[in-house]
Amino acid sequence: MKASAFVYPWDVVGDPEAAARIAGLGVQQVTLAAAYHSTRALTPRHPRHRVVTAEHAAVLYPADETRWAGREPRPYPSGDWAPGDAYGEAAAALSDAGLDVHTWVVLAHNSRLGAEHPATSVVNAYGDRYPWAPCVAQPAVVRYLVDLAAEAAVRPGARGTELESCGWYGLAHLHAHDKIAGVGLGEAAQYLMSLCFCASCRAGYADLDTDPDRLAAAVRSALEPVWAGDATPGGASGRAGIEKLIGAELAAVTLDRRGQVARDLQEQAVAAVRAAAPPGFQVLLHADPAAHHTGANAGVDPAHILAVADGVVLPCTGGAAETMLTPFAAHATPSTVLAANFTVVSGMGGSPGTLAEDAARAAALGADELRLYHAGLASDADLESVKAALSSLR
Repeated sequence: MKASAFVYPWDVVGDPEAAARIAGLGVQQVTLAAAYHSTRALTPRHPRHRVVTAEHAAVLYPADETRWAGREPRPYPSGDWAPGDAYGEAAAALSDAGLDVHTWVVLAHNSRLGAEHPATSVVNAYGDRYPWAPCVAQPAVVRYLVDLAAEAAVRPGARGTELESCGWYGLAHLHAHDKIAGVGLGEAAQYLMSLCFCASCRAGYADLDTDPDRLAAAVRSALEPVWAGDATPGGASGRAGIEKLIGAELAAVTLDRRGQVARDLQEQAVAAVRAAAPPGFQVLLHADPAAHHTGANAGVDPAHILAVADGVVLPCTGGAAETMLTPFAAHATPSTVLAANFTVVSGMGGSPGTLAEDAARAAALGADELRLYHAGLASDADLESVKAALSSLR
């Protein structure tokens, strides 16, 4: 199975041994961040630093001024964590080490955008804004994300891209000093807390003959037992759980509308990337087969997305391979890419010691590629386990 490791530019720039070390793991490809959200990342082997703080979402290359001049919103340049063309410098080193380089582009996840342009954010049923979550139903947001996808994906020398957060983002967010775990939220409650009631979404509900005030009131009423401590009122998850909370009619309105909005964004983003890319450029989406799920792995309709993109990258850590892969394998063609993504950082819940077994299981379920998260964050011991696993798979 072809394997690719996720990498940040700051893992490579300034470390003359990084590219060879990553190639030495036995991967054939790297998925290198070109546009990324704010983060605090460990760099355990870098000769000049140990912690990199990316203070806000940014592009990690010089943005094209002819594209963005006079526009708002527009991409933010990175600070000293990835100065200049950090992406390009890292990509060149990795390519020289014999690795194929694909871009890693984060779209609908941008806290600075929400802070500086609050009207772009998801607004929940209580009127609270989620500044990290741009509302993908807003035309201006979609135009920004589609243009960002095209520019950040098609960097010089890149042979493909992976689009993360290409869909709805919601409540769940690894936020600074996050303190929302005091009340457990089941899957259906997470969905209700991720519904958007910004002006664009309220208009969208009204277009479907649904009063947005009535819908918001139904959401707040349904969540009352949750705040009292019942994480799964009604005792169901998925669509059935949502229907139990707000009724089949309102559940259908939200699921159908949000699904169509996400599909529109995904189609436009993929089309824009392909229009800007050379022939043979591969376009994958980080995805989840449950269309109502939000976040980095956006919920999609498997049949639809495999008809739009070249394939998907699916989170398979912790025994999730069957749940993730099976719905997509049912719609795969011989050219479809189904990449099983495994966390290989022990400290982040990964299990690099079982990677060979996990990869074999994923292959039996239809996966034809591996993604390894994350070559820059992992310890030396974790990387040795990865190297051994990939050697055994050859």
